[in-house]
Amino acid sequence: MFSLTQFPLQFDESALAPYMSVDTLNCHHGKHLATYIKNLNDLAANTKYADMPLDKIIIESATDENAKKIFNNAAQVFNHDFFFRCLTPNGGGAVPDEIANAFGGADKFRDEFKSAAAGVFGSGWAWVATDGNNLKIMTTANADTPMAHGMRAILALDVWEHAYYLDYQNRRADFIDAFLNHMVNWNFVIENLKYGK
Repeated sequence: MFSLTQFPLQFDESALAPYMSVDTLNCHHGKHLATYIKNLNDLAANTKYADMPLDKIIIESATDENAKKIFNNAAQVFNHDFFFRCLTPNGGGAVPDEIANAFGGADKFRDEFKSAAAGVFGSGWAWVATDGNNLKIMTTANADTPMAHGMRAILALDVWEHAYYLDYQNRRADFIDAFLNHMVNWNFVIENLKYGK
């Protein structure tokens, strides 16, 4: 039987405070992600997707009109796990040269990423992803993910309201700043870059 288990956080729930509270992590990781995992386990059981790894489920279900619910939940499981790996205590700060150089400088990268993340209408994600040999900043709506478009995620920021509303209310821009300045795990991002080379 298909069974995916909850991915543990790589840090204590209080470790990101005051930029992300225990309440937000309890709600986001402990409830939202847990629900996506439960839904995926229930939906994939006894289907052709039951024997597939998560990435293959996402790729296959992305074009399957009869598997929209499976895609939404599988993609959200991947997106959330990836996002939580993009967070670290005492993170943020200087943009690594590997990222800055790809976008014409650290300031330009920050401006473009912040503009993209702030401009997501409703629920969605801001990403740095590889498109062939090129790095690009992109956004996706709802559960959509770069993997479904033949791209590989390098960095993710969740801009669904549940990611920040308990701490920032409607101040998404402040959440984006806090992510870049204090929480982003640049070591993980650089590992992702090296993995694709």
